Amino acid sequence: MKWVKQIQATACIAAVIVLSVFAGCGTDKKKIKVTVCEVTHSIFYAPQYAAINLGYFEDEGIELELSNGQGADKVMAAVLSDSVDIGFAGPEAAIYVYNEGKEDYAEVFAQLTRCDGSFLVARQPDLNFNWNKIKGKTVLPGRKGGVPYMTLEYVIRKNGLDPAKDTTLDNSIQFALMAGAFTGGTGDYVTLFEPTASMLEKEGKGYIVASIGEESGDIPYTAYFAKKSFIKENHDLIERFTRAVYKGQQWVAKSSAKEIAETVAPSFPDTSTELLTTVAQRYKDIGAWNETPVMTADSFNRLQDVMTQAGELSKTAPFGKVVNNQYAEIVTKE
Repeated sequence: MKWVKQIQATACIAAVIVLSVFAGCGTDKKKIKVTVCEVTHSIFYAPQYAAINLGYFEDEGIELELSNGQGADKVMAAVLSDSVDIGFAGPEAAIYVYNEGKEDYAEVFAQLTRCDGSFLVARQPDLNFNWNKIKGKTVLPGRKGGVPYMTLEYVIRKNGLDPAKDTTLDNSIQFALMAGAFTGGTGDYVTLFEPTASMLEKEGKGYIVASIGEESGDIPYTAYFAKKSFIKENHDLIERFTRAVYKGQQWVAKSSAKEIAETVAPSFPDTSTELLTTVAQRYKDIGAWNETPVMTADSFNRLQDVMTQAGELSKTAPFGKVVNNQYAEIVTKE
C-alpha cells in the first residue's frame, strides 16, 4: 500500500509520553526499555493503562516508553521503520502490509479490544435515534481505510442504508481534529472515542446517540503487533509484554467502572475521575475489552469481511500468517 511509503519514519516520535517503570524488588527479570506507539490516547485502552499503573509491566522488568501515533497508518510506518518496537492499532494495518508482500511484515501477537470503541455524536440530544436519521446528512468518520471508517460503513449497511448514496462521509478531516471541526460547525454527526465524546456531551457541544461497537458486534479492533524479525529475536520480551497486558485485561474484567477510573486516572490527568467512571461504564456495557490477548480466527475473518465490503481489501490474508497467538496462549495457560 502506498500509504506506508508516504509516512515519514518520524511520525510516531512526537508527543511522547515517557513512563519510567523500574523492575521491582525480588524480580529476576532483566529490565529492558520497550517503545510502543499507540494509535490514540483513550480510556478505550483501559486494560493497557491499568497494566501500566498497577505495575504489571514493572513486574515483567519492562520500562515502557509510550507515544501517540494519531492513526494506524502512522503507527505501522513507525514499526516498519524501526522507530518503535511495538505498534498498538487496528489489525487492518498488519493485513495491508502482509498483502503488499513485504518479507519482514508485522505479526499481531495480542488483542486488547473486541469491538469498535467510537460513539456517534449528534448536535442535539436524541433519545429516539435510529440510523435512518443520518440519511442526507454529513458524518465525520475518520480516515478512509481505517477500521473506524469501515466499521461505520458496516453498521450503516446493516441498518439498510448505502453509505455511498444515502449519507455523506466526509473523510477530509484528520482523526485528531474531528472533534474540533465538529464543534466548529462541520458535519451533522461525528464518530468520537472516549473520553472526547463524553467531554463534548458534558460541555453541551455534542450528544452521544449510538455506540458503533454495540451495533457492529465482535471485531478485533485494537491489537499489538511487531515486525516478524523483532518477535523472532525477542521471544522472552514479547512473552513478558503479553503477560503484563493479560494481567491488565483480567484486572479490568473483574473491577468496577469506578475502580477502573481511579486506576487509569494518572494516565488522563486532564480528565475528572467522574467522567472517566462514566466512560468506563459505557465500555463495560458494550463489552469493549477482551479478557485475554488471544485473537480468534472467526473475529479476524469478520474484520476482513468488513474490509472487503468497504472495498479496501482485494484479497484476504491468512490468519496463521498475520496473527501469532503463541505468546497469548502461553500466558493464558499459566
